[in-house]
Amino acid sequence: MEKFYLEIPSIERKNEIIDYINEFVLYNSDINGTGFLDKILEGYTFEQALEGCLNMQDEEYAKKLGRCQSKTFLLIRKNDNKIVGTINVRWNLPESMKQFGGNIGYGIRPTERRKGYNKINLYLGLIEAQKLGLDRVMLDCDVNNLGSAKTMQSLGGVLEKTEVDLSDGVLTSVYWFNVNETIYKYEDTFKDNIFIE
Repeated sequence: MEKFYLEIPSIERKNEIIDYINEFVLYNSDINGTGFLDKILEGYTFEQALEGCLNMQDEEYAKKLGRCQSKTFLLIRKNDNKIVGTINVRWNLPESMKQFGGNIGYGIRPTERRKGYNKINLYLGLIEAQKLGLDRVMLDCDVNNLGSAKTMQSLGGVLEKTEVDLSDGVLTSVYWFNVNETIYKYEDTFKDNIFIE
């Protein structure tokens, strides 16, 4: 039985994180849920991107960058210690992100998709949201991103609207989750796949 857990990004995972991000480039795939880590693609050193990622928890730091507070996690497959995904949990959202964007962004590396891993990723992310005191969270996805929509639906996400996000012109579906209810309802579903210290 494969088990997964969330881990805070660190310098010890430098090469693995770079490899993870480069895989999205190789497959020409959108990168989601990496927080600040994908800034290495914009010329930041890994150390700068990591520092930015970790500092996003600080309200003043996040506001200076015009962003909201967030925590980024690596989804690690315990069996082989491999990064298979990332998830970014956000709070104190600005008004713009209360319409689209939401509290959680996530992603699974292209070579590990269609294995159900993002459901585990989202479940673990909801546990982190609960730790932050978030009762309800909003997530969204491009209507053409069927995998992400299925992930949200499989954990009981309630579709609020499907509208064009004016910031990028993309038709987007917005889902809401009651954090405590979802964690409780799907506890048995994921208990054999998650590892929490």
